[in-house]
Amino acid sequence: MSRLSDGGSAVTSTRDGPRDECGVFGLYAPGHDASRLSFFALYALQHRGQESAGIAAADRGGHIITRRELGLVNQVFTENDLHTLAGELAIGHVRYSTTGSNAWENSQPVQRSAGTNGSHRELALAHNGNLINAVELHREMLEAGVTFSSTSDSEIIAALIATHPSADVEDAIAEVLPRLKGAFSVVVMTKDRVVAFRDPHGLRPLALGALEPGDDGEVRYCVASESCAFDIIGASFIRDVEPGEVVTLDECGLTSRQVMPGERRAFCIFEYIYFARPDSRMNDQVLQVARGRMGEILWREAPVDADLVIAVPDSGNAAARGLARAAGLPQDDGFVKNRYVARTFIQPGQELRKHGLRLKFNPLPEVVGGKRLVVVDDSIVRGNTTRQIVQMLRDAGAAEVHMRISAPPIKHPCHYGIDMSTREEMIAHDRTVQEIAEELGCTSLHYLSLEGVYEAVRGSRENHCDACFSGSYPLEGTGQARGKYALEESTGPVLPLVQA
Repeated sequence: MSRLSDGGSAVTSTRDGPRDECGVFGLYAPGHDASRLSFFALYALQHRGQESAGIAAADRGGHIITRRELGLVNQVFTENDLHTLAGELAIGHVRYSTTGSNAWENSQPVQRSAGTNGSHRELALAHNGNLINAVELHREMLEAGVTFSSTSDSEIIAALIATHPSADVEDAIAEVLPRLKGAFSVVVMTKDRVVAFRDPHGLRPLALGALEPGDDGEVRYCVASESCAFDIIGASFIRDVEPGEVVTLDECGLTSRQVMPGERRAFCIFEYIYFARPDSRMNDQVLQVARGRMGEILWREAPVDADLVIAVPDSGNAAARGLARAAGLPQDDGFVKNRYVARTFIQPGQELRKHGLRLKFNPLPEVVGGKRLVVVDDSIVRGNTTRQIVQMLRDAGAAEVHMRISAPPIKHPCHYGIDMSTREEMIAHDRTVQEIAEELGCTSLHYLSLEGVYEAVRGSRENHCDACFSGSYPLEGTGQARGKYALEESTGPVLPLVQA
């Protein structure tokens, strides 16, 4: 899913690191305010997408109502919206566009309806991931007379399920799932149930949780991209949804069906390093702890004579603490971060644009002046932000700036739902580490080794995808699909949504 246009403002685009993908949530919860719980769960998942947000809700047997809009969760929904979205089951989505431009039509949840075996099927769907065969599926459905209102591959998944002849939505999903190639964690809501499923490689995360029993004593269940969504609504983490598994949340409680055998697991290693919130748990790892170990290993791999450790907030915080702990060096805040700058859509204008990153970070000369600094961040993609950070620290009087990065060099694009720019735009493309250090203007530079990453997360390469570092893509055909994700470039018109 290639991003065709940057809908973010000049303020929010100051960071050139990997862009968050999407976050999904779903629950079946009679006796609970489903849309309100979804709102707060999406609030906890806001870091996974800041371009649009949406909730679809329904009473059992009633109609599905969807509210989706461009903007942050607290900008999209009002108290009146939540009253309108009354119901016992709901799904939600926060989005960063990787396929399709940042337009309202590409926001989620997607809602589809279709006639199936003489009956009427209505569903809403939210998706995190990227289909590498989206163009082929899109063309196939257009030829079959199915029309689309967006350029998102999520609508393709929704249309495939909605138009499937099976009267049972789980059976429809079971037959559609093997046709989908790529990374996907999906929640689907009909009038009476929520169904969630995950790709057979488990590339994108999906967790299962349980709400506290209601007045009737029944346990209600929920699913989310990250376990931090459960914490905010008082739910407990049960387990990860298995690759190739379909779980149903309905009046029977929780049922599970292993639709496809779990293939070679390929969980995204970048979830540990950057994307997921540090308080989330993935694959039995609390990410705050794993990121601290990354910092400790960074120091072991590349010690240096220094006076002070600082982090690039907030992404480098945990690794900086681990590095300082291992080095026995003091740690302090070298930057003050403006935590509200990403909450505005007001463009800074030419007068302020020249200040660039200072809209987000302000260095503290009293802390960094005259010091030999170890500066910790999670990753470098294009290098624009890191270059400005090094220069700001130099301008603030730092004697030395030793950059330490808790990820290996990013040299290859991600085709599974993360925007990492093109290979040619990446600073590590065709450059040695020493050449990158000279380009950034830092005293020294060290990236955490790939072996160090796996040591920190206590995992193995056999169960993860690290293609952005290694160029080894776990899904067959990924290389051939390169550049074909943009549905705007596929043949056939994009028409208003009608019943298929």
